[in-house]
Amino acid sequence: MAKILEVIDLCKTYITNKRQNNVLRNVSFSVDEGEMTVSGMDSMTAGTVLFGGRDISALKPTELAELRLDEMGFIFQQMYMLKNLSVLDNIILPARQSKVNPLSTKEKLERGKELMRRLGIIEIADNDINEVSGGQLQRACICRSMINKPKMIFADEPTGALNRQSSNEVMEELCKINADGTTIMLVTHDAKVAAKCSRVLYIVDGNIQGEYNLDGTDERTKERTLNNWLLEQGW
Repeated sequence: MAKILEVIDLCKTYITNKRQNNVLRNVSFSVDEGEMTVSGMDSMTAGTVLFGGRDISALKPTELAELRLDEMGFIFQQMYMLKNLSVLDNIILPARQSKVNPLSTKEKLERGKELMRRLGIIEIADNDINEVSGGQLQRACICRSMINKPKMIFADEPTGALNRQSSNEVMEELCKINADGTTIMLVTHDAKVAAKCSRVLYIVDGNIQGEYNLDGTDERTKERTLNNWLLEQGW
């Protein structure tokens, strides 16, 4: 299977109060197309990141912005949306901004509605973002991340602000998206969420301490086997 993301000796350092904080230290891994892994919006201190074979560190700011818009989807713990737009208008906004999306304005609107139907939230299309639940809003964020048919979705603690029921619903949707062929890379502190993935990268103090492959594991035993492995890692 082809690699969609390859990270080589990646380092990221922040300076806080004149103290150096190394959040990533020579991290290396790759992600295959169609994979769902726990593990580009920030600049790197050192190392190489290849997305679809392109070295993103060599891209100009405008080129990187276009890559993020057209080929990547993003889901965050905090569900950032524009308050002056309806839920549907927020979802289709990246499609309107894209210079390469071939759909007409009407087709973009229909794609947004179809994504909302798929995730079971079409009834809130015309609502303001403060008129819906957290679970509904996060599913709307998933719709937005998919509007330009990205090659890969990056999800940063996508269930962190949700209750357990909403968390389960959101993860079910992400699993369906992944099963349909979209590659997903997800960051989480929740073992239940991690157990939904096919591969787990366990990071401690900026280093990948271990890697666990859940692909092919029986659904009923995924969480138990992952928990046992995490305990062995000192989690």
